[in-house]
Amino acid sequence: MKDYFKGRHFQKDIILAAVGYYFRFSLSYRDVVEILRDRGITVHHTTVMRWVHHYGPLFKVLWRKQQCSHSQNWRVDETYIKINGQWCYFYRAIDIHGLTLDFELRKHRDYQSAYHFLRHLLTTYGRPNCLVTDQYGGTLKSIKQVIKDGLLKLENHQCSKYRNNLIEQDHRLIKHVLVKSSGFQSLRTALKKLSGIEVMYQLHKTSQREPNLYGFSALQSLVDLLAT
Repeated sequence: MKDYFKGRHFQKDIILAAVGYYFRFSLSYRDVVEILRDRGITVHHTTVMRWVHHYGPLFKVLWRKQQCSHSQNWRVDETYIKINGQWCYFYRAIDIHGLTLDFELRKHRDYQSAYHFLRHLLTTYGRPNCLVTDQYGGTLKSIKQVIKDGLLKLENHQCSKYRNNLIEQDHRLIKHVLVKSSGFQSLRTALKKLSGIEVMYQLHKTSQREPNLYGFSALQSLVDLLAT
């Protein structure tokens, strides 16, 4: 774990607490600074921002190394994210238990974006027994292509608006964390923040399946993630 914090002016627990609060709750950088100040720690909000940008992608890499599919019944959908005044699209996949499988931020909602996401998902986890999507034309076209590529069978795909409600509801909690965000200025920084938010959300969902006496801790979950 020491290598991840080499050269930092603050201890790892302070950094993990700061980014953990930011990714877990609907807080601004200045909110995190205020929380830390009440605990006797003085840090500038731009420092917290740099921590978020640095560790968000790192958490994503570490999470993907240990991620596995616990179910062969999946839901795939995309949601809208505004970046620098323009709508971009956050593709997400979850299993029947609501656990996150993969996510990807794309500039456009089209066949190429959907195909790239589905191909990566299927090559990572293999062929599911059931893959549910909406009826958007670009998504359906990409499904036809992955079937042609041999990554999916036709009978394993279902197109149902109502069966996709599970992931539609799952989108809302991601949006809730972004309420007090100052917004995204670029696709690159948006992906860094969203990576941390999504990983934290997944760690929380996993903890709910194995409840403990003390409940969920963002700090301890990140410590455990870095230790793997």
